[in-house]
Parts: sequence; C-alpha cells; structure tokens
Amino acid sequence: MSEKLSFVSPTANSPWGTYLSQVDRVVPYLGPLARWVETLKRPKRALIVDVPIEMDDGTIAHFEGYRVQHNMSRGPGKGGVRFHPDVTLEEVMALSAWMTIKTAAVNLPYGGAKGGIRVDPKKLSLQELEKITRRYTSEIGIIIGPHTDIPAPDVNTNGQIMAWMMDTYSMNVGGTATGVVTGKPLHLGGSLGRVKATGRGVFVTGREAARRLGMDLRGARIAVQGFGNVGSVAAELFAEAGAKIVAVQDHTGTIVNTNGLDLATLIPIANKEGVIAFKGGDVVPNEAFWDTACDILIPAALEGQITAERAQKTTAKLVLEGANGPTVPTADDILAERGVLVVPDVICNAGGVTVSYFEWVQDFSSFFWDEDEINVRLDRIMMNALNQIWDTADKHKITLRTATYAVACERILMARQERGLYP
Repeated sequence: MSEKLSFVSPTANSPWGTYLSQVDRVVPYLGPLARWVETLKRPKRALIVDVPIEMDDGTIAHFEGYRVQHNMSRGPGKGGVRFHPDVTLEEVMALSAWMTIKTAAVNLPYGGAKGGIRVDPKKLSLQELEKITRRYTSEIGIIIGPHTDIPAPDVNTNGQIMAWMMDTYSMNVGGTATGVVTGKPLHLGGSLGRVKATGRGVFVTGREAARRLGMDLRGARIAVQGFGNVGSVAAELFAEAGAKIVAVQDHTGTIVNTNGLDLATLIPIANKEGVIAFKGGDVVPNEAFWDTACDILIPAALEGQITAERAQKTTAKLVLEGANGPTVPTADDILAERGVLVVPDVICNAGGVTVSYFEWVQDFSSFFWDEDEINVRLDRIMMNALNQIWDTADKHKITLRTATYAVACERILMARQERGLYP
C-alpha cells in the first residue's frame, strides 16, 4: 500500500489537493491501467535550491527556488518558471502535474515539469533580476537540458529571462544550447507565434465551445480576470470576432464597461500602469468582478480563483480556464450543476506548450516556420485534441475536465505500463 507524501500536506482546495481530487475522479475510467494510478500522485523528482545573490546595495540576499519533474514517461519534462512571492513547493508540484496532463491531452511527446522562485520581481532591479535568474539556472542545471527538461516562461517571466537561462546553461555546458528553454527571443532560436500562443489557444477552444453551445460570439459579453499575456491576447481575439469585453481585473483592480472596453487604448495602459489607470470604464471592488453580467468568463490569473461562492454568483454560461488550476473542485461541481460549461486549463491553455514544442523542434532542426504555418498547426492540434476529449465526455456523460484527464491519463499510464519499472 502506498503512503501519502510526507513532505506536503494538501488541503482540499490547495493546488496539489485540487490536482489529487481531479485524478481521483478519473480512476473509474482508466480500466486495468488504474493499477498504475499512484504514479500520477507523486512527483518523480523535486529539487529545492538556495539562490543567493549580491544585491545592488552590497547586501547578500537568499531566495528559495524549485524545479519539480512530475512525470517523464512520455518524454522530457516541459514546463514554465514563475517568479512570485507566494510560490511554494506544493504549488510547483501541482503545476508540474498539470503540465503532465496538459502535454498528454494534446499528445505532445513531453512529461510535466515546473519551476519557481519565491521573489517579487517588481522589487528587483534589472541587474538583480539577471543575477537571480542566472544563479537559479546554474543551481537547477543538474536536472534540466534539451533532452531532459525544458523550462519556459510563466507568471512574471518572459523572453529576456529565457535568454539569460539559455545563456547560463550554454556557458556551463560549453556550447550554445538553444533547445534548453522555449519562449526565447526570436534571434536566439525563439519561434514566431509563441508570445500569443496561450491566448490564441484559449480563443480557439472557446470559439469551438461557443459553437457547440449555440452561442453567437458577436455581441457576447466577456469578463477577463488577469490581463497579462494570456488574458489580453484572448480578449483581443474575442473582440476581433465581435465579442464585447465588459470587465477586466488585474493586480491593480477591476474595471467594468457594459458597452465594451476599448482594448486598443486599454492594453497599452494596462501593460504600463495596470487596468486601474484606464479611464474608459468604471472602477468597482474586486469581488464585484464575479457579479458582472457576462456570457463567457476567462480566469487567466492564478490558481484557486473560482471558489464555491463565486461559482454560485457568476452569470457566465461558459468558463475558459486561461490560468492553471483556477477552479477549486467544489466550484467545479457547482458550475456543473448550474449547467455552466467549463473548458479546463489542461486543454484550454495548452496553446503555449504546443508552440513551445514547435520552437523546440525548430531549434533541433535549425529550420524555422513562418507564423501562418505555426498558427495553422496550432489550431489543428488544439481542435483535434478538443474533439477527442468532447467525444470522451459525451460517451461517458462526464465533464470536459474529467474527460481530458481520462484521455491524458490513459496515454501517460499506457506509456508507464509499456516501459515497465526499472530496475
């Protein structure tokens, strides 16, 4: 009998607790593969590192860093690195596990991994940010590599940070290793379409979900929580399709305009000062965001945002999970009871890892595709994956989330079974 992990104490709605309950729900659909299910409930490898740097004022500061490789049965680890003051080992474990599910759901030849540093990057100078990135990369360098584990950007990290990570790893191995990270700047082996890929995936899956619900995107009211790379790109694409973005929330606050926010003016302001600085909407309390009358809700911020109480409040008929783990399990049940369709994170926001995969393939071949080709390939992979998941959901009469886990876990555990246990 397998014991629970000793180094983490998940509560019901914590990220790891949420993930474990999602796995439990899929066990009845795994058949004989269920004997391997414990594989999914424990990470293969978790590395905790100390990241010491000399600050600009001459003092020495220490930061806590992590890299977790959850499962590599189907290929090398793949997953982002986030810089956030609330990062914990448990959160990174959950995020790495969701990456395992996500890469299997869209059938990419990867396993799941994730990394993070407990730091508020807004309090660092550019020089300090570079130091912390490089030292962290050196510390986790013993377990990452183009064929073993490939980091990417996540919350508060970007192409510049990936460039520093690639350079640090390359210096340590003595040769330019472009394939060690994805989400890099274009002239360092980055891919066209990568920056907008996650938001594009949210739009593509959302457009298909709306079509199946008989919802016309023209005039549909959309509320977006989190207005970074994912939320703003998804909002832009939905607006182009004729939808109205009626509410936006970011770390600075919440703005609402029932006639639709002017994104052309809002996005540049939000990028610089936050949405609260935009004058074309009413500022409302953050909790009022969840009451805003809308047809589609896009949580694209952090995990654990849609609680049971907020699930009761929302007027949305469709929830598109741009963030990882934004809906707690009790809220999932409430949304299902209320007839709200949830397109789960592990398929909805898989556009980013899909184009990361394209970038990795292009780096190995040193042959690069144009943006149209990338978008066509992305749309095809996302649609094929979503259609297969939808068929599974219809067949078993289960939610899209449980169906996504059924499809993904079968692939992961089949790979585990066929590889066997070594030694």
